Amino acid sequence: MTDTDTDTAPAQQSLEAGVIAFSPRTEPVRQPRVLCIANQKGGVGKTTTAINLGTALAANGEKVLVVDLDPQGNASTGLGIDRRDRRCSTYDVLIGQAPMRDAILATAVPRLYIAASTLDLSGLELEIGAARDRAFRLRSALAAVNNGGENDYSYVLVDCPPSLNLLTVNAMAAADAILVPLQCEFFALEGLSQLIKTVEQVRSTLNPGLSIHGIVLTMHDPRNNPSNQVAADVREFMGRKVYNTMIPRNVRISEAPSYGKPVLIYDLKCVGSEAYLRLATEVIQREKELKAG
Repeated sequence: MTDTDTDTAPAQQSLEAGVIAFSPRTEPVRQPRVLCIANQKGGVGKTTTAINLGTALAANGEKVLVVDLDPQGNASTGLGIDRRDRRCSTYDVLIGQAPMRDAILATAVPRLYIAASTLDLSGLELEIGAARDRAFRLRSALAAVNNGGENDYSYVLVDCPPSLNLLTVNAMAAADAILVPLQCEFFALEGLSQLIKTVEQVRSTLNPGLSIHGIVLTMHDPRNNPSNQVAADVREFMGRKVYNTMIPRNVRISEAPSYGKPVLIYDLKCVGSEAYLRLATEVIQREKELKAG
């Protein structure tokens, strides 16, 4: 070794140490807020809420992914996704054959995307029921959906089937919070108490951070006394957890899915569209309050 080599070696080591010390830190990838739209009772407006809340959030500038976990695939159909285009679905994701990004399709609504479902989901429990990670398949899939770029999703809305099966458990295990659509009728109150028990069970065993984001009263008819009484009872029982916005009974909301469109696209000025826009504003405001707290 020459004298020159001896002299430059410490300087080279010092330079390398400086590069390591001052190299920029990699920022963690920002994960989307995952809201599970769940109620084991059917016909309460889960899918309608997923489609139209997603559309309203997108209209507010958020990038939204709807994950269809219902084997009936109504959220996919309601957003105009033809069954022939569902070559990769949430079923393929949950059995481990494809990453979530491969199942995502663009919709006609700017900034709104969907991971579509197929009837294959109905057999999922038989296929993965014995797997140790069976309750965490969706959580693992969503962990890789953002990559740190400007096109990352800010919200994921998971549309659950009308039952407390493995699909719903996967959604709750992956979610930050649950959004509960509740029809303004007497029997809905019984379903709410059962859902609250399920949330407590999931929180204690699978997802300690799970909370109820809010309850949205659906199919409200102000001319109907029982409807008003149910709304009043739910507000008394759940307090601030109930959103101020109520989704009214509205023919345009019912018609829109048959055209493969959210009601906000089908008829922006109807009372149903206006209600979902208000609901999206409330959801965003609650998110701000949670971050501030």
